[in-house]
Amino acid sequence: MIRALWTASSGMNAQQTNIDVVSNNLANVNTVGFKKSRVQFQDLLYQTVRAAGSTTAQGNMNPTGLQVGHGVRMVSTSKSYGQGDVMQTGNALDLMVEGEGFFQLMLPDGTTGYTRDGSFKIDGEGRIVNNDGYVLQPEIWVPDNATDIIIGSDGTVSVQLSGEEMPQEIGLIELVRFLNPEGLVNIGRNIVKPSFASGQIQYGTAGLDGFGELSQGYLEMSNVKVVEEMVNMIVAQRAYEVNSKAIQAADEMLQTANNLRR
Repeated sequence: MIRALWTASSGMNAQQTNIDVVSNNLANVNTVGFKKSRVQFQDLLYQTVRAAGSTTAQGNMNPTGLQVGHGVRMVSTSKSYGQGDVMQTGNALDLMVEGEGFFQLMLPDGTTGYTRDGSFKIDGEGRIVNNDGYVLQPEIWVPDNATDIIIGSDGTVSVQLSGEEMPQEIGLIELVRFLNPEGLVNIGRNIVKPSFASGQIQYGTAGLDGFGELSQGYLEMSNVKVVEEMVNMIVAQRAYEVNSKAIQAADEMLQTANNLRR
């Protein structure tokens, strides 16, 4: 009976984490470039009371075994990198990757972070940066006398200078991708960093070799589906409740056993 208490408690712990992940998805439903997560579970070890194929006292073979499981455990939280919804902004420095690819950012510690959030700005030195001031890599400097910024689908950045008829090219936005994007490590601020599991970094030009194209004046919103997450929340809540009922049932059965008299 004690086994049932621990088994059901593992289910409650697992569903608590499930609710935590669903809550984070819902909290970021309007976060630019956010990718939803889901929890993956595995069953725990089994106690084998009778092995399948064992011989009975009459010399017959048992066609099935007798095993009792010990609950569930969480093994991972995986990201879904499906394309998010499109929002048109009309801002010249709002960019969306249509397909595979991440933007590169120089972090304060000198390392490179990667993001799907294409809402960029210009800092006081004329560099293209994200909302936290992290510089887009490779660095692109916008002249003081630029009146317009044009970014092509291949990442070519051009500016219209005051007094000139033809735009002048000032740089190229380079994208990167990973063999296993689910192996990337989330560090917050819409930024991920590579790990050994994410595989080797691949650099490329937007629109070539499988990299997505860039769309100027658009942003990729979160790929969270509110209805889907609400259903996941209800399922997790009911699973949590039914595990608590199992604990109550096991406790009542223990109480009955304790009240037995000779």
